[in-house]
Amino acid sequence: MDVNEFDFELPDHLIAQTPLKDRTASRLMVLDKETGEIRHHQFKALIDELEAGDLLVLNDTRVLPARLMGVKEDTGAAIEVLLLKELDIDEWETLVKPAKRVKVGTVVTFGDGRLKAECTGILEQGGRTFKFSYDGIFYEVLDALGTMPLPPYISETLDDQERYQTVFAKERGSAAAPTAGLHFTDEYLQQIKEKGIDLAFITLHVGLGTFRPVSVDTIENHTMHAEYYQVSEATAESINNTKARGGRVIAVGTTSARTLETIASANDGKIIASSGWTSIFIYPGYPFRVLDGLITNFHLPKSTLVMLVSAFASRDKVLAAYHEAVRQNYRFFSFGDAMFIRSPRRKEL
Repeated sequence: MDVNEFDFELPDHLIAQTPLKDRTASRLMVLDKETGEIRHHQFKALIDELEAGDLLVLNDTRVLPARLMGVKEDTGAAIEVLLLKELDIDEWETLVKPAKRVKVGTVVTFGDGRLKAECTGILEQGGRTFKFSYDGIFYEVLDALGTMPLPPYISETLDDQERYQTVFAKERGSAAAPTAGLHFTDEYLQQIKEKGIDLAFITLHVGLGTFRPVSVDTIENHTMHAEYYQVSEATAESINNTKARGGRVIAVGTTSARTLETIASANDGKIIASSGWTSIFIYPGYPFRVLDGLITNFHLPKSTLVMLVSAFASRDKVLAAYHEAVRQNYRFFSFGDAMFIRSPRRKEL
């Protein structure tokens, strides 16, 4: 398929620059997976679209303060380093700006030398590997020196760093937030549970692929970067039990969707407790094995995320919904509004 088949016109003013004060105050577009019917709500109305016996699967990854501003030790030139993936003890895959100034052996210092990093390898598109040295505990040093790695399309400063974390963020390791989860509050999750809707948590650490555009003309030639995931016995049991009794398994975010489908595709549609690395690329034609619904934000044109959503609800329905979202002035991307792609409840077995 041609990547341009997933393009659409998006005015700059619809790219949300700041989060709403109330997480649940965003808008919600409900898209019927089968008919293509579109309805407009506030996010607080999601609970009315869910049914007792449904299961929401949420990603509990926590975003690292992974953006570090440093200087080259030899020249004092400013260098920005974005941590993406831990490769080994104190060794990380990163994105660097300006990358041309950083060669193998280059040493970058942060915070008056409290943290140092030596470049150990050169990767494509500005990527570098670094070996870090420091005194104390690495994550405590990172908390003191790093800032939240907001996506490049956000130019505003984030006053409250926790606003780029979900309220259920727990397992640190992401370079970006699983943004569909940003709409939930503790109170709203409690209301959902009181209605008889179950919650389950997976972990997928969002990494390099989030920052890389599709650079090929034919999507089948695109390669996803691997991201680490983990699913517990309790979560696997909840998902399998929900499917067995005819309830809907609804992924909160594309990261949850990719994790579930990674495991299900290797286990005849069943979810088992497991951990590992996934580079699954979901685009139209993919046979979903576990997902019955998807809560997601509105994504970049020609992105792998738009392709995943189009695989779930069909390209024509999704692009029609996106055109309607633009017409209705929905807010796009990380701090933007949400979409719930729903399917009817399956008959109980």
